[in-house]
Amino acid sequence: MPVNGMSVDVEEHFHVQAFSDVIHRDSWQDHPRRAADNTARILDIFAQHSVQATFFVLGWLAEREPGMVKAIVAAGHELASHGFDHTPAFHQSPAEFRADISRTKAVLEDLGGVPVTGYRAPSFSVRKENEWVFGELSEAGYAYSSSIFPVRHDFYGWPEAPRFTFRPADSDFLECPLTTVELGGSRYPCGGGGYFRIFPYSLFTWALRRVTERESRQAFFYLHPWEIDPDQPRVRGARLKSRLRHYLSLRRVEGRLHRLLDEFNWGRYDEILGLRAATS
Repeated sequence: MPVNGMSVDVEEHFHVQAFSDVIHRDSWQDHPRRAADNTARILDIFAQHSVQATFFVLGWLAEREPGMVKAIVAAGHELASHGFDHTPAFHQSPAEFRADISRTKAVLEDLGGVPVTGYRAPSFSVRKENEWVFGELSEAGYAYSSSIFPVRHDFYGWPEAPRFTFRPADSDFLECPLTTVELGGSRYPCGGGGYFRIFPYSLFTWALRRVTERESRQAFFYLHPWEIDPDQPRVRGARLKSRLRHYLSLRRVEGRLHRLLDEFNWGRYDEILGLRAATS
C-alpha cells in the first residue's frame, strides 16, 4: 500500500472562490476568523490517528494567526504555501506571481522557522496557459507544487495534464496533481474537497482504492478547515450553486475524515516525495 499525501488548504470560509463575487477583499477584515480554531481541531484529529500532513497556508492568514502556524510546525506537519491572498495564479502576470510566492514564502518561513518548499495554487489555478508558474516556483526556492486538478471544471482544471506526479519540462521540479480515477476513458475526481463531502463515502473510497491498489499509485488528498465547521456564518447574496458547493454535507466531513485516516496510509507531501531530508 503506498503512503498517500494528506493536505489541508488553510484559508477562511470567506476566502473561497465561490464567494468572491459577493465578498470583496477589502472587507475580509470585517469577517470573523475561524480557521485557527478549525485548524486546531484538524491537528487534534491527525494526532489521534498518528498522521502527519502538509498544510498549505495563505500568507494573509498566517500574518494574522501566527500561533496557528507555530502549532502546525510544532505538531510535526509540513508547512507549505497557498499563496498570499488567494488570487488565482492564472489571473496574475509572471511578475505578480513571483512577488506573491516570494512574499508568502518569507512570511511562512519567518513565522514557522522551517524551510517552505511546497506550494498549492489557490483554486488549483494552474492550466496549460500558465504552466510558466513552475519555472517561477523553482527560481523562488520551491521544490514541488500540487496545483493541478486534471479534470474539467467550470473554473479550474487541466484535463489533459498527467494524472500522477511528474516533472514539468524535464526539470527537477515536481508537480503532484490531485487524484483522479480513470473509467471508460474519462477522469473523475477523488482527491478531496467538495467531492469528498458530496459523493457517497463508499464510492469515494472505492475510487481511491482503485488508484492506490489496482494502479499502485500514490493519492493526494485535500480538505479545508471550514469543511469541519458546519456552524460557520452563512454568506448572504451568494448564488445557489455557490451555496450548494460550499455548505452541502459539512456535517459529514469530520466523521468521514476519521474513517479515511484509518483506512488508508497518509503522510506529509515532502516526506513521500523524498524531499524532507534535503530541506529540513
